[in-house]
Amino acid sequence: MERFMFFVTPILFVIILLGVLVTLFNYDLRNKALEIGNDIPLLSRILPDPDAADGLAADEETLRSANASAKIAELQSQLTAKEAELGKTAAENEKLNGSVKALQQQVDQLKQANADKALDDAAYQSKIGELASMFGTMTPSKAAPIMESMETAEAVLVLDAMRPEERANVLAKMTPAKAADAAVMLKDAKTAKDREIAALQARVKKQEAASSQSESVLNAAQLNATFSAMAPKSAADLLLKMADVSPSKVLRILNAVSDASRSRIIAEMSAANKAVTAQLVSKLMVGK
Repeated sequence: MERFMFFVTPILFVIILLGVLVTLFNYDLRNKALEIGNDIPLLSRILPDPDAADGLAADEETLRSANASAKIAELQSQLTAKEAELGKTAAENEKLNGSVKALQQQVDQLKQANADKALDDAAYQSKIGELASMFGTMTPSKAAPIMESMETAEAVLVLDAMRPEERANVLAKMTPAKAADAAVMLKDAKTAKDREIAALQARVKKQEAASSQSESVLNAAQLNATFSAMAPKSAADLLLKMADVSPSKVLRILNAVSDASRSRIIAEMSAANKAVTAQLVSKLMVGK
């Protein structure tokens, strides 16, 4: 018995150890033995088929593969979304860069315009200085009438550029009213730019007034068309009334109309007032 146990004990120990190892590593020994037995021709008829552990393993593998595919698809969609966001951000950056370039161009244009304006202002100041020097070299009695004929704002612009003693001499030779207006404008604390603007505005107003006055006066063609279209008697009555106020304007109208119209109008005027008509005709003949 002792000899038997001496040989059996190691064998039992090995068997128990193998069983523990198989249990720890989850090795399916039964299915493996059944697979080996089914490979033997005679035993395959007696032994049952092994469990479908491989099918479960295959299902688990399929499930893991499906999960991995789903995860890959999710990551791919996230990557696509991020790429779309990056593309949108790049487009916005490009748009912002274009806006920055456009603004920079506008700034450059404004700088150039300011530089050109500064050159124009310098040239204008130079012209004012030249005028001031020219009037300073003239005698005050000659410079004063010229400045009086200028607009007050323009005269002040030139006077301000002159030396104080030259300015005082010119103001002394100007009429009191004109000198007073110029002195008032000179004492006001204004920049040279404001005075330049005031001078330009005064010049524009003067030109507009002259233009409106010239537009309100009828020329010879308009007078001819107007009085030729009127009835001779109506024109004669109107001209006789005008003769009491301004005979020169009546003569201007008679000179403007045609010969036929003039003869008819003078005939009606003579029938209404021979004395006045004779005076007008006599002046018309001598060209007064």
